[in-house]
Amino acid sequence: MTEIPAKAPENCQSMTEVRIGVDATDRELVALLDKRFGYMRAAARIKPTRDAVRDEERKASVINAAVADAESYGIPGDVIADIWERLVEGSIAYEFEEWDRSRT
Repeated sequence: MTEIPAKAPENCQSMTEVRIGVDATDRELVALLDKRFGYMRAAARIKPTRDAVRDEERKASVINAAVADAESYGIPGDVIADIWERLVEGSIAYEFEEWDRSRT
C-alpha cells in the first residue's frame, strides 16, 4: 500500500487530508522522541553517580525553554508545559532505569 503524502496544514481541504497530516506528524514526533531518549541513554552512561540523574534546575530550564519556544509559534504555553512536565519526568525515570541497568 502506497502512503499518501501529507499536505501542509494550510493546504488541507478535507478531514482525510488533515488526518493524514496528523498521522505523519505523529510518526515524526515518535522518531524525534526516540532520538531524545537516546540522549537519556547517553546521559545515564556519562553521569558518574545515580544522584546526578535528577536535576531540578535543568528540568525547570528545559520546560521553560519549551514553553518559550511554543509561545513564539503561537502554541499555548500551558499545554506545552503540561506535555513537557510528563516528558521530562518520563525521561528521568527512563534515565534512572538505564543508569541502574548499565551498572548491574
